This record gives sequence, structure tokens and C-alpha cells, in this order.
Amino acid sequence: MFARSTRSTLAAASKRRYVCPLCLRRARRSQLGDARLPTQIKSQSFQTESQPPPPQDDTPFRKLLKDAAKQQKKEKGSSFEQPATSAKSTDPRLKKWELTVGIEVHAELNTARKLFSSAATSISETPNTHVSLFDLAFPGSQPHFQKETLIPALRAALAFNCEIQHKSSFDRKHYFYQDQPAGYQITQYYEPFATDGKLTLYPHDFPPGAAPQPGPFDIGIKQIQMEQDTAKTVQQPPSTHLLDFNRVSHPLIEIITLPEIHDPVVAAVVVRKIQNVLKSVNACTTGMELGGLRADVNVSVRQRGGDSSEAGHSYHGVTGLGQRTEIKNLASVKAVEDAIIAERDRQIDLLESGGVIEGETRGWTLGSKTTKRLRGKEGEIDYRYMPDPDIPPVIIGYDLIEHLKRTLPKLPDVNVDSLVQTYGLTTKDAITLLSLDDGSRLDYYLETVNILLSQTKGQESDVPLETIGKIAGNWVLMELGSLFHSEPWDPTRIPPNFLAGTISRVRRKQITSPSGKRLLSIKFDGDRRTVQEIVQQDNLLLSPLSNDEYMSLAQSLLDEKPEMVKDIVEKKQTKKVMWFVGQMMARTKDGSVEPGRAEEVLKGLMGLGEEKL
Repeated sequence: MFARSTRSTLAAASKRRYVCPLCLRRARRSQLGDARLPTQIKSQSFQTESQPPPPQDDTPFRKLLKDAAKQQKKEKGSSFEQPATSAKSTDPRLKKWELTVGIEVHAELNTARKLFSSAATSISETPNTHVSLFDLAFPGSQPHFQKETLIPALRAALAFNCEIQHKSSFDRKHYFYQDQPAGYQITQYYEPFATDGKLTLYPHDFPPGAAPQPGPFDIGIKQIQMEQDTAKTVQQPPSTHLLDFNRVSHPLIEIITLPEIHDPVVAAVVVRKIQNVLKSVNACTTGMELGGLRADVNVSVRQRGGDSSEAGHSYHGVTGLGQRTEIKNLASVKAVEDAIIAERDRQIDLLESGGVIEGETRGWTLGSKTTKRLRGKEGEIDYRYMPDPDIPPVIIGYDLIEHLKRTLPKLPDVNVDSLVQTYGLTTKDAITLLSLDDGSRLDYYLETVNILLSQTKGQESDVPLETIGKIAGNWVLMELGSLFHSEPWDPTRIPPNFLAGTISRVRRKQITSPSGKRLLSIKFDGDRRTVQEIVQQDNLLLSPLSNDEYMSLAQSLLDEKPEMVKDIVEKKQTKKVMWFVGQMMARTKDGSVEPGRAEEVLKGLMGLGEEKL
């Protein structure tokens, strides 16, 4: 019996949240030079055991992001992390051979009970503690369909625009393996509860430059079916295998796409977006990073422009495909992309050398160069499908479907569009905001915007929502991101009304932007005073220099650095103007120099633009 609990590991992983994890990881790699940093992209929550602690210096968070962007351009790696064309431009053989991929995603449903027993769904508890007699295939035990497991499955199907079937049924899929005590798996094969769906991909779903076309396009979903999970096998080398039956009969949905994918990057994006959609409608327990979602990919190649000797097969209604192989249990987005590339290249190598592709199940290990054979590929006859005689058909009422449609949470694409069109955020910022802290950061942002709007109505008029939304987005993502980048997100440390009060005073030029950042830092450290109390007691009110003082200070700095002035004026290195702005702010009392005004004065003295006096 496997007696080692994973509760502490999961608890630690759930507490570690990072702002913009991908950008921050690159920034750390650039700053620390640690080649061991993981490069696997993960969504919202992710494992951090192998990551080093965050930098302990005072490097500004904005600079970390800029450094990360520069580092991204230099790095060579997965096409899913880089602007890429999915190796089409690097492998001339792909002009001759066409790749076709179909994906099967298995997701653990977010339910309290198992699919066919009243045992609790608790894979993170002590092994073999949440198991019923039916889960162990005890002779004489009967399955009892738990109706509540259907609700998250229906939410998922509606999110993918599927047609919900009024009547569905369960089948027995026979095979013998140590993790399947009954000798068969209960699944839906002939009559699934949902069919004919689609997943829409947009350019913003891809890394910059990697979208295969400029507009949105659909990937068809053949069906979504419910089925029971198997036991968890824990290997103890050299030859011991321990079984944890807590996972047996966990409710799963299997999402089967049509074989319409011809690019490894698209396949990776499909899996990542399926995960995000499932999470947005509260259908899935956890993501790939904690084992709540796994992907199998079916890969085949055929010659372009006509059938090859191998291109006479069909898959989910698509004919003329090459013989497919299935790669099982891929546990990350990066693994999906890398495994497809490796299997595609293996099949092309084999066909060009005169070999034949065999229908088989293959495995993949991260860091490998090729897939490995696991077993021959079973077909429908091998599985001996039969209707399960102990489970009656599932009848889904139309009133339930309509209720779930009305109460379905907003999908990620709808939220992105709203944040961009209504609140003035960039697509990148909108996606980042949605991906942080299971939606808590988005709720915080929206509350801050609402407070700012109410304050504006009493003090200003006709300030567009887009203006307020964009400013608030910058502060929530950048300034709060800097404070929380090494600590778990906690909105009570800087309440929305405090942030709104700070932003409002910066907008009205009562305090400078650096003073606003100082306000947040003071509150973050536990100060209980209000914004107004800190501003007054710490003397942060803006007391700007006079025009003559601006001119005198700027001229003295220009006189100190004539060579830099020459670079700016003659060589057009205008970014160096900001160095002088920083010096003007550093040499005066906090709150007396406005960066915009300082830049205008400096450019005016150097003849780079009209000075606004």
C-alpha cells in the first residue's frame, strides 16, 4: 500500500502564486544566470520546487519585465515559447509531408463524489483511504450513478458549444491492467452525452508571431463523454509498483477533437485553451500541473497532394490519413508540442527509409528525442465494447440545459474582449489579468475601477471608462505586481479603496507617481493609516518647482554632461533624456518634480521640441 501523503506538497504548490510567471521566470533566468530554471509553461498555478528564491535586490519589477523581453528574443527553445512558425521553415521535408493530429483530453471533474460510488473524490489524501467496495470490484458490488457529477460535465460541454444529447448511455471497455481492478472501464462510446462542438482559437491565444492565420478559426470537437478514472500507479524501482485506489472511479470527461490540427504549436494551444475554458466554468479540479488534466495525441503523416502507400486510413470520419499512433498521458503543454514533433519526425524518417508505420501506443518523457513503443494499438474489437447492463440510460432534461446556459460563467474570450473594448486594456494585459490568482486579481481590478469611477463623478466630469480602466490596469499589474511578485496574493494588504485613492491623487497631480508607489509600499508593509493620513503626515503632497527652478536645475545637469547632450542632439539618442529626468527627481525633494514637466523642459533647452511654459 502506498502510504505517503501528498497533501503537504499540494498545499505548498497552492500557496505559491507569482505575478506574470512566464515573464518573471525569464527575468530571473536573465538576472541569475541559472540554467536549471524550468521552462515549462504553466497556467495560473504551478510547481515551484525546482525554482530558486526570487531576487533579493531592489531591481524594479518593470525593469525585470523589460529584461525578460530582451532575453526572450535571444533564447532558442520551444516554439510554444518563442515567436515561431512551428519548424515549418526549418525542415524542408514538411513541404512533402503533412502532419495530422487529433487530441483526446481527459479532465477530472470538480465533484464531491465519485462517478459510480458515494466515496469522496480525494486523490491528494492518504492513499487507499477513500475507496468503496465497487471501486475495488468487490464481487456483488453494483455501480450507482451519482447524478451531481453530470453538472460540471454539462457546463464543460456548453462552454465548447456542444449539442447536449437528451439520452446517453454507458459502455464497458474491456482490457486488463493492474490499475483497472474490474478488468473493464465504464465509459460512454456509442452514446456520449455531448457531440458536435468546437473550440475557437484567436491570434491572442498564440505567442507573438506564431498564429497560423490573422483571424479566429475553429477546431472541431467530435464528442465529450463521461468515464471513470483508473488507479494511480506509483513505481518503486527496480520492480515494485504500488497502487493507490483513491483515484479509481473519479469522474472524468474525455474531450475528443477532430483530426483537424496540422501544427504542433496549434495542438499545444488547443490543450492549454481547453484547460483554461474548463477552469473558467468550474468544471475541472486542477490543471495539468497537478495531474487534473492529461492529454493523449494521435499523430499521423501523409504525403501532400495525394495518398502515399500509408495514406489509406481514416480517423473520426476523416479518410485518406496515414496510419496513426497514439502518445499517451502527456502531462504538460510543452510535452504535447515536443512529443508531436518527435513522433512526426520519427514517422517521416521511417517512411522515407521504406519502412511501415504500425498502429501502436507510444510514450513520451520530457527531454527525450523520440517517442517509445509501449504496446500494440487496440481497436474496437480488442476492447469488446458492450452496453453496461447495470447502469440505466442517463436522461437529461431540457430545463436543466437551459438553466445551465443562463448561469454559465463568462468564458475567457468574452472576458478578454470586454477588458479590451470596454476597459481599454491591451490584449496582453487582459490575458495576464485573467490568468492570475483564479480570478481574484480580476475581481480586485474591477472593484478598483468602480471606486475610481464613483470618485471621478464627484470631482471630474466626462472621464472615459477606457482611461480609468487603462490606468487602473497598469497599477494593478505593474505596481502591485512588483510588491506581490514573491508573496501570495492578498487583496487585504492593499484594499481596492486604498489603491483607488492613490491613483486618484496621482491623476489629479496632488502627488507624484513615485509618491504613489511609496504609498502602496507603506501600506503593503502593514501601515493602518488611510491614504489621506499618510499623504499629510509623511508630507507627500506635490509642491512643484517654479518654472525658473525647473530651468535652472535642468541647465545645470546639461552643463555637467556635455557629451551625453551631444549624443542626444546629434546622434538622436533621445532615450537618454530620461536619465536627466531621473537626476532632476533625485536631486530635489520628493514631490517637487513632475517627470513629464521635467522632460519638456530638458527637450526645450536642447532644442528637441517646443517647451510648454
